Amino acid sequence: MTNTIENPTLAATGRTFGLTKFVDPLRVPPVLRPHSWWHHDEITITSRATAVALHSQLPPTTVWAYDGHFPGPTIEVKSGQRLRVSWTNDIEGTLPLVAVQAPIATRPGNTPGYRNPDGSLPDGVSIIDGVTDVPAWQVVHLHGARTGGGNDGWAHNAVLRGASQLAEYPNAQPSTTLWYHDHAMAVTRFNVHTGLSGMYLIRDGEEAAHDLPHGDREIPLIIADRNLDTDPGGALTGQLLYKVAYVPSGAQIPFTGPFNLVNGTIWPYLEVEPRWYRFRLLNAANSRFYTLNLVDEAGVTRNDAVRQIGTDGGLLPVPTPLPAAGLTLAPAERADLLVDFGRFGGQRLRLTDTSVPKEAAGQPVTEPDLMEFRVDGTAEHDRFTPPATISPSYVRLEHGTTVPEDHDHVWVALVPPGTAGEAHPQLWELAEITDAAQIPPLPAAGVIQVTDPGTGEVRTFQRVADLFDDTVNVFIDHDRWAVWNLIHLGGPTHPMHIHLAEFQALSRRTVAAADGGIPEFDATVGGTTAGNPLRVRGDRGLDENEKGWKDVFRVAAGDWVSVAGRFAGATGEFMYHCHILDHEDEGMMRPFVVMPAPVSKFHVRHGGTGHRH
Repeated sequence: MTNTIENPTLAATGRTFGLTKFVDPLRVPPVLRPHSWWHHDEITITSRATAVALHSQLPPTTVWAYDGHFPGPTIEVKSGQRLRVSWTNDIEGTLPLVAVQAPIATRPGNTPGYRNPDGSLPDGVSIIDGVTDVPAWQVVHLHGARTGGGNDGWAHNAVLRGASQLAEYPNAQPSTTLWYHDHAMAVTRFNVHTGLSGMYLIRDGEEAAHDLPHGDREIPLIIADRNLDTDPGGALTGQLLYKVAYVPSGAQIPFTGPFNLVNGTIWPYLEVEPRWYRFRLLNAANSRFYTLNLVDEAGVTRNDAVRQIGTDGGLLPVPTPLPAAGLTLAPAERADLLVDFGRFGGQRLRLTDTSVPKEAAGQPVTEPDLMEFRVDGTAEHDRFTPPATISPSYVRLEHGTTVPEDHDHVWVALVPPGTAGEAHPQLWELAEITDAAQIPPLPAAGVIQVTDPGTGEVRTFQRVADLFDDTVNVFIDHDRWAVWNLIHLGGPTHPMHIHLAEFQALSRRTVAAADGGIPEFDATVGGTTAGNPLRVRGDRGLDENEKGWKDVFRVAAGDWVSVAGRFAGATGEFMYHCHILDHEDEGMMRPFVVMPAPVSKFHVRHGGTGHRH
């Protein structure tokens, strides 16, 4: 039987809060493979409440989990193998977590617990009203899947206990690392936080041709952070705690927690042989960005032993070294990595998050280490070497060649908190004003002018939607290409996810001035000022590993990121959104529709933003 921590004040010498690092082995989720590898199959996956030990020094934690596993089982299929899943909800009761908010000055997300020793609430701390009343209302989104709108996990189509969501996945896409997670309207952040996520792998012949490390040497690593409550004596109880900060304006800062989990275990270890391994990495955190580095016992970064061979949407053309600063993964991003442990026989290495900021005293805000690798000292003969080419079928997208001249454009502005009095960051869907007589005096709320970097023309856009339930504006014909222009006007970096298709980033330019500000944008009004359209001031470029097929793109303040994709393989109504789950639930999500072109011409609607060029 496990016991509560006796002395969580050990945080004074680190950020482990009395937990010992690297004492628990890494859990590897079970693998579900359909019985028939070449025909459609049907499986049932049931979400249920279960108790898991997040660390051997902690009491059990109640989570919601697919088939009772946290994370859920890894589903593995072959490309083109149709799979039908009955996602069945068998959870009684309400959310198994405590949700509180506290002033930002207390750094509430980086410490466990929230009460005074006598049980009272400190000044400024309050329970978030209504969270404990939320029932198990769930819908599953297979993130990155080409599947019809009816199977995609539409946020409003969540089901209660005793009901099932029936979904069909054609899997008609190349080898890739997908993941499944809850997507229920307004409560995605809480449902995912309780444990509702898992990995989904598609395999094809191109991948199989390389005889990559497999079996026990191919391992999913699902990284996320959590917080835990404490009892009146300060001991960790194992109870999930969703503690967020708020700023004086009243806006909440998205959740981050002091405990990092890999495959549902806090600071685990993995025993490995001195051979090549393949790791499928997923950032499943609600909002935390990780910058990952492999570090040896002397604290030296050993990323020279790592090669990236895949991104969100599939394999890269060639094995790629990690960026100099390490591998950054935003929420929902994935990376397919090869690691050569053959050069580290008998050593221990750590997977570390080097993006962790430090406090004034020099202590990291959270513990940077994520897990430990223990390399066996026995000599091993490993005949595997990374192939020179991973994906011969890979094609780099370029305007006018691999992206045809005849394509649609979608324009989206990401707007900072505080704009026009709104506390939260916003997602504005934009439509172009083509009649100069219709342009209002500037600045005007929701009106943005942009200097086209190709033609020098000043183009004027107006906000046509900023909430999910506003009128649908984006309509794309099935099998057409579309370029999405994501312009970030200030605030936190947003990982933008577009459903249905795989995309490539065409460019990352900046509209920010040297000081990082955007002087043309008047945040008080919410629009660009008269005679001062946004303009491209430079090209920030793309890392080599960002040029692969992806479905999540990091868009930082001042960025103008253009991504291209072909909307083929399915039709219906889909979503795009920020994958910081707090932002998604707070309104940074919008719908779009894909329909056959012969049907589209009969569809009566107001003008949309999917204009052809």
